[in-house]
Amino acid sequence: MRTARAIPLLLLAAACSDPPPARSVPVAPPPVSAAVATAIESADPPPPPPFEPLKVTLEQGAMGTRILMTAYTSPEVGEDATKVALARAFREIQRLEKLMSTWVADSEISRINDAAGKEAVSVGPETFAVLEKSVWIGKESQGVFDISFDAMRGLWKFDEGVDGSIPKKADIDRARKLIDYRKITLDGASRTVKLERKGMRINLGGIAKGYAVDAAARVLDEAGVKGFFVQAGGDLFVRGKKPDGTPFRVGVRDPRGSGPTDYFAMIQIEDHAFSTAGDYERAFVKDKKRYHHIIDPRTGYPATACRSVTVWAKDAFVADALDDAVFILGPEKGLALIEAHPDAGAVVVDAKNKVHVSKRLEGLVFIQRQPTDGI
Repeated sequence: MRTARAIPLLLLAAACSDPPPARSVPVAPPPVSAAVATAIESADPPPPPPFEPLKVTLEQGAMGTRILMTAYTSPEVGEDATKVALARAFREIQRLEKLMSTWVADSEISRINDAAGKEAVSVGPETFAVLEKSVWIGKESQGVFDISFDAMRGLWKFDEGVDGSIPKKADIDRARKLIDYRKITLDGASRTVKLERKGMRINLGGIAKGYAVDAAARVLDEAGVKGFFVQAGGDLFVRGKKPDGTPFRVGVRDPRGSGPTDYFAMIQIEDHAFSTAGDYERAFVKDKKRYHHIIDPRTGYPATACRSVTVWAKDAFVADALDDAVFILGPEKGLALIEAHPDAGAVVVDAKNKVHVSKRLEGLVFIQRQPTDGI
């Protein structure tokens, strides 16, 4: 009898298992015609959204006045970079203030004043440059711009402790004898400054803000900012145009108007500065007469020939140097001084409220109305 053979377990297991899953075979996409392929490759990408410039502003106090800087962003310099540039520009103004302010006890100008009549003082290149320009405009203006006017400090009170008092004439005459820019000795080789007479004092309040405005503008230029303005009180520099391509227009304040934004004229300005000297700031009226901080060194009393002078120039340093001189000289001699300097112009409101416009500003100044009259 035949004995049955055992079935191998391996084969049994294989016979009972599910069949292996079917493999998916990739299916080629339908062919694209040559015409369609060419159209896909040549289609232009969607245009980027139009760039919209942002206005970025920084406002702080420095150099005894309000510092206002406004800049517009660009595709190259965005909002964050513009803010950084404005902050750096303001720090530059603060740095110069520490060098040149008489309100800073250890500034270079304070050290010069402390050494008056004793010895020469070594200063840095920036302070020396401002002092050179100050002496230059002293000569150009026949001495009416004189940074040694600070010998009057404490007599006329237009800053802290203003009380409307008029100094005694004897005290004014005594102090006026110490005002003389020709007694300021500058040594370029050693970069030293000496005030020749004891009791002399210098003050750069009439010119240093213009220098600082230009320095802040250079910081913004170096950062690649295209359209901006920098203002320190009455000193202003404008770079470029507004984002819509139109030039900046700045107002000329009405000396007897209702406030800082009450303008009687507008000036179109691009890549230029202007600086205004007026008898309405740091002033008081007593016995129907106005007294203000722009002192005529020839008399020791506030100048009386003008109500305001706005000077237009290539940079704020020159504009700031000229405006006080023109204010003291008056419209006739003042405008002659302006015409003698290339790329400078002026708008003058004289003591009788008459408006004078220099030749270089014809077509750039738009007189909107007559300035308000009054004391």
